[in-house]
Amino acid sequence: MIDNRFSLSQQSLLPQINNTGAKTTSIGSNRTNSGNSNSQFSQIFERELSDVKFSQHAIQRLQSRNITIDQAGLTKLNGAVDKAAQKGAKESLVLMDNNLALVVSVKNRTVITAMDGDSMKNNVFTNIDSAIII
Repeated sequence: MIDNRFSLSQQSLLPQINNTGAKTTSIGSNRTNSGNSNSQFSQIFERELSDVKFSQHAIQRLQSRNITIDQAGLTKLNGAVDKAAQKGAKESLVLMDNNLALVVSVKNRTVITAMDGDSMKNNVFTNIDSAIII
């Protein structure tokens, strides 16, 4: 699986207090006042926040069961989590068309665990409040 997450350099994201006492946020000491770069950063930052993440447990399950999810699958998964969030779901079972089941924390947009068709048999899914079939 390719990790396509955006990462910042070694600069920290710290709140700072300006002369008026109001908090502002800056990234390290390199401030850019260019509207274009701020816009690009905002778009990348927003996209990264909206993409579904995978917990360490889910990554281990995917690797141990030789499950891969392509970009089209990730797009479908993001759409499914968006729909679940619109309906007020908290923990969802997402059944994908390639015999893949994912338990997703909708609030955190994080895949908690993953199972293939063989692992799903005779299993009971608990602590979910919704199911999405894509």
